[in-house]
Amino acid sequence: MKINFQNKTIILILLFVFQLSFAQKKNENIGTETVNVVKPYSPTISDANKVKETPSLDDSGNQAKETIRYSILSVPVASTFTPSKGTAVNVEKSKRERLFNNYATLGVGNYSTLNAELFVNQDLGNNDFVSGMFRHHSSQGGIKDVLLNDEFYDTALNVGYGQNNRDMSWNVELGYQNQIYNWYGLPKDFGASLIPQDRLDLINKINPGHTYNTISLGGNFEFNESVFSKVATKFTHFSDSFSSSENRFYLKPTFKVDVMDQSINTNVIIDHVSGSFENNYFKTNTDPVKYSLTNFGIEPSFVVNENDWTLELGAGLYYALDSENSGNKFYIYPKVNASYKLVGDLMIFYTGVNGTLTQNSYADFVNENPFLSPTLDVRPSSTQYNVFAGLKGKLANNVNYNLTGSYLNEKNKALFKSNDYTEDFSNENYEYGNSFGVVYEDIRTFRFYAELKADFSENVTFGINGTFNSYKTDEPVEAWNLPTIKLGSNLDVNITKQWYAGLNVFYVGERKDMQNDLLSSTFNGPVTLKSYFDANAHLGYKFSERLTFFLKLNNIGNQNYEKWLNYPVQGFQVLGGANYKFDF
Repeated sequence: MKINFQNKTIILILLFVFQLSFAQKKNENIGTETVNVVKPYSPTISDANKVKETPSLDDSGNQAKETIRYSILSVPVASTFTPSKGTAVNVEKSKRERLFNNYATLGVGNYSTLNAELFVNQDLGNNDFVSGMFRHHSSQGGIKDVLLNDEFYDTALNVGYGQNNRDMSWNVELGYQNQIYNWYGLPKDFGASLIPQDRLDLINKINPGHTYNTISLGGNFEFNESVFSKVATKFTHFSDSFSSSENRFYLKPTFKVDVMDQSINTNVIIDHVSGSFENNYFKTNTDPVKYSLTNFGIEPSFVVNENDWTLELGAGLYYALDSENSGNKFYIYPKVNASYKLVGDLMIFYTGVNGTLTQNSYADFVNENPFLSPTLDVRPSSTQYNVFAGLKGKLANNVNYNLTGSYLNEKNKALFKSNDYTEDFSNENYEYGNSFGVVYEDIRTFRFYAELKADFSENVTFGINGTFNSYKTDEPVEAWNLPTIKLGSNLDVNITKQWYAGLNVFYVGERKDMQNDLLSSTFNGPVTLKSYFDANAHLGYKFSERLTFFLKLNNIGNQNYEKWLNYPVQGFQVLGGANYKFDF
């Protein structure tokens, strides 16, 4: 039976009226009763009991979850939004320095010094070019307490031609050099056994001037896609004013061959030198003193790179041919180098052992010491091994260091030693104790080298280095004219955009030499040359991008130290001039 909503309402009203009628009976006494509250109920935690019951779970009605797959219906929507164009932030660009192909330099100073230089380079087309260089440096002398003429001239001219192609680049160069020097270094007690007038006559009789001339023709070739990576070759004819002459030719190709995923680099050396001197030092020869030496060498090596390791393994094989003395020899040298990055680029350990055969020549000796007598003994020198180990890396992003310790064993090392002399009027101009000869000694050297370079900013650079040597020779000879200590430091500063300056200082320790008067009844032992310190500075002003003025100060301490025995150098020197850059 169904009761509709209206009937439900009527029934509820009737029940309410019926209940109210009973609750509103009047004059009905229900009596009284007293209720005593002894203590209110204060429940505690101990009154609570944990219901130890595990509810049962009826999952018979649970169903496995269904995998829901979504799909998107892409509907293209037309948009009328147009993004606004961005505006680039303006950045100030430093003006790019213009590079010029040519320059000219001219400077003059005290001691009647003249320094001039001209370099030109001109492109003939897209790939080929010609170049030329002229250099001149001279001084009219004036060294304190020097009795002979001490002026010098050094003039050189070079012209070249080359091409830069995609597969190969090459250039050839023809050069000429003329050098005039004076044997001005007489011994301090020269002529002490003569009467004053004879001593003066002997000194006035000496003509210390001598001349060197060099003609050279050479070339360099580099290949991009070839077995040969580069080839260097040069021919040099060297002569002096005493009928000495020397010819030298070398060919040094380098090629690379891939074998089993490794590249084998090979240097080939063919180095020939031959020449003659009219006399030996004591003029005991009847024929000119001749020499003819040829070195054939091959140096194969390959490099292995493994993580932080780099290892080069190789060897040097040389055959030395002496055509004049029939002293042919075969040499084998090690060529092993390794490096390991201990702390990335901050600390790199490196070590190795190397050796080589060095071809000496009259021209190379003169470039190092122009006061030689034209009576030399020329032979090759052999570095049997050079064992070294060191650390290099960075102390900071702009501070580099290098520390090396090494031990060298050299056979027939060429050393300069003062010639003995006599005070005879019939002597040659170089036989009065004012020239040097070349001697060959076996030397073992302990060497320590340290270097620090810092770029404090783009405008300030600093460097300092030092070399410390300990020589051991067979008694009673010394390591003639080899210093035990060499120190050097340089500082370059760009003061402003126009002004720049620099300072260069160096220190050379004591050296040993020996010289005797052959007519004296007593012979001197080794002489110790004093150590010396020298400081040089320069200052420049860039007047424009083309023109720069400069001022150079040399030997600021004004010391007449001796680089070679009996050869004091010029004192305080000032040189001022300008450099001009240009294009054709």
